[in-house]
Amino acid sequence: MRLLEEIAETISPVPSNSSSSSSVGNLGDINRKLLSGWLFNCHGLWYNLAVIIPTVIFVFYLGYQAKKSFTKLSHGRSYIMISYYGLLWLVSFLNLAWCFLQAWECTPGKESGWNFLSLFTSSGMLFLEISLVAFLLQGSYTSSLEALTRTFVISGIIVGGDILLKAIYVYGFGVPLFIDTDQTTNRVKWGLLLIHKLLLTTVYGFILYMHHSKWRERLPARPAFYNYILVMCGLNAVALFACGLLGTGALFGLWMYNLTNVCYHAFYLPLLYLTFLADFFQEDDLHLENVYYSEMKDAGFFDADWE
Repeated sequence: MRLLEEIAETISPVPSNSSSSSSVGNLGDINRKLLSGWLFNCHGLWYNLAVIIPTVIFVFYLGYQAKKSFTKLSHGRSYIMISYYGLLWLVSFLNLAWCFLQAWECTPGKESGWNFLSLFTSSGMLFLEISLVAFLLQGSYTSSLEALTRTFVISGIIVGGDILLKAIYVYGFGVPLFIDTDQTTNRVKWGLLLIHKLLLTTVYGFILYMHHSKWRERLPARPAFYNYILVMCGLNAVALFACGLLGTGALFGLWMYNLTNVCYHAFYLPLLYLTFLADFFQEDDLHLENVYYSEMKDAGFFDADWE
């Protein structure tokens, strides 16, 4: 609020006898204050840089690889890969906007816009999470249009229900689900987020259990997928613990929750790309088959041939 008052004072009418250099100086002060507020307000400089820099680098990387990726997709004719690549671009732009507009979270009058942007950014990333888990449970890559439709319908129903529930609590009951800057504990908010993180942790934990059980063959024979599930299970488990702390009034959990939030928005999309799409865009299909064979061999799927 102090920043807005300072800006209002700075842009107040300049006396007629003031020099042009003074006007230029005032304009420079305004720009500096706006830039300072954008970078330093809300969570602080390091938080903002931690979410912005990796996101910008990843979007630039997608753009750099776009021509080669489009060529590979046009020749591969995989409906799932085409759809997933398009969704990745859409969610990446939403996440980029979310990272750059962090100041909205603390700006009076911008709360509604921040809630709207956060709702659809988080829902887009959740859709990618759920649909990728659905692909994992199908056993391997597939280009079937039927598999794509079934997966996206199930994911869309789950995410649609999640959007509706969050919108009711945010806009209907005024629960600040996406406002994490105040130093108070809203038990309804953290209770809802705790349930959300508990469900995700349970799903990822169950897949980890499958990997070490007799149902292991139902999962892709690729260590990269296992590592992805391991990382996501750990991240959601930490966020679950943080929500539990905040639900009991322990404000230390806010620092822990913000840390998981930074990791999720900064690194989830690159992790997903490396796990699910990077190998598909390899120029040499024979090299790709060799990679799959090597990973299956490392995972122990050919040990029975030597017995």
